[in-house]
Amino acid sequence: MLQERIFQISEEKEFETLCMEVFKHQFNNSPVYRQFCKLIHRTPEKVDSYSDIPFLPIEFFKSKKLISANKPPQITFTSSGTTGKTTSKHFVTDLRLYEKSFLSAFKSFYGDPSEYIFLALLPSYLERKGSSLIYMVDSLIKRSDKPESGFYLNNLEELASRLKELDQKNRKVFLIGVSFALLDLVEHQNFKLKNTIIMETGGMKGRRKEMIREELHAILKNGFGVETIHSEYGMTELLSQAYSRGHGIFECPPWMKILIRDPEDALSFQPEGRTGGINVIDLANINSCSFIATQDLGRKKNKKIEILGRFDNSDIRGCNLLLL
Repeated sequence: MLQERIFQISEEKEFETLCMEVFKHQFNNSPVYRQFCKLIHRTPEKVDSYSDIPFLPIEFFKSKKLISANKPPQITFTSSGTTGKTTSKHFVTDLRLYEKSFLSAFKSFYGDPSEYIFLALLPSYLERKGSSLIYMVDSLIKRSDKPESGFYLNNLEELASRLKELDQKNRKVFLIGVSFALLDLVEHQNFKLKNTIIMETGGMKGRRKEMIREELHAILKNGFGVETIHSEYGMTELLSQAYSRGHGIFECPPWMKILIRDPEDALSFQPEGRTGGINVIDLANINSCSFIATQDLGRKKNKKIEILGRFDNSDIRGCNLLLL
């Protein structure tokens, strides 16, 4: 079965083969994606490699129902957004795919969730429904099977006390939080953590000024007393995540790949070391769309990816022209 083979990929040739099969599947079963492919004259018979597959602008998740399966959605994940802004919707017809994806990737990068106590500082996500991040972290908390694991909203003093206590007892702790909340935590507390992984999920959510990752990580490293800050690169529109174990350099699980497109020509790609727009292949998205052109900026570094931020409104024309 196609979706079972996705998580068994072990080499580039298998990835290439599955990309072509998933592309044909989605072309045949997603009316929205098929229409888009025809508009830019990229149909299965004209595509020879995964780099030639059409990447759907991520904005389509805000206005279209992207489903490539003959099943009703089991859940609809929605993105966060300011009042009045249209949010993205990801209609997930098989939650097992999402669970398989995030659990397999986490185990690959960090080991079994049962090894950790998970402390989640995600107030902006807890305050709304339909967050794929909350679904993932809640599953990790349950699988940790530790009574100390749990979510924290705005109770920073309790979280700080718990962090220090667990770290001093040499417990393996995984603190995952949205950037602005982690900054709030270190502003009022001093830590010297030795047994805790700190992972930021990005985003100021309008609570603080945006800052580059180097600046953010420098503040967090100093505040938590750790050598590195880990990061997660994921979004509502994806069922897979890339991880950075430090220095803002990300790696993908075998069924996910990031390509860097030319910001002036959305159908061309940048060479190693050149900055451009991020295109994501996520084969776990088999029942929606696996080939997505995001509004994020990045560059390749020795087969790994550096995430640099987002296009500003004047720079996304290379992606948006495809909407015309």
